[in-house]
Amino acid sequence: MDKKKLILDFIKRHKIGVISTVSPENRPEAAVIEFGETDNLELIFDAFENSRKVQNIKQNNQVAFVIGWDEDITVQYEGEAFELSGIELEKYKKIYLAKNPAVAKWEKVKGIKFFKVTPRWIRYSGLTREPWEVFEVKF
Repeated sequence: MDKKKLILDFIKRHKIGVISTVSPENRPEAAVIEFGETDNLELIFDAFENSRKVQNIKQNNQVAFVIGWDEDITVQYEGEAFELSGIELEKYKKIYLAKNPAVAKWEKVKGIKFFKVTPRWIRYSGLTREPWEVFEVKF
């Protein structure tokens, strides 16, 4: 079984996840967001520059995501978030908007920032069969 492919196939079926960041006061904060993904399991999202998550990422770019559950499957994801610019911005924005075309209305709004998250650790938990299928992938 190709664990990374199983994770990628699951992530591709979802558009919404929960991102967690850490405030400058070292408190956890979470938000539901739309996301896209690359074949390398990078996640892409956008946010307003004055949002808590963006302010938090500027101070500490370590983030966590949770994706799924409605299929009794979930992916826990930890990684580093980087604001996109230049050629990278155009490349990743195209991937993100292909998955989330309704988001295009925000693309040119002043204050929108786009981010890529590089994975460091992912746990896949599939509770649809016995024994449960639970494994971790480190990067």
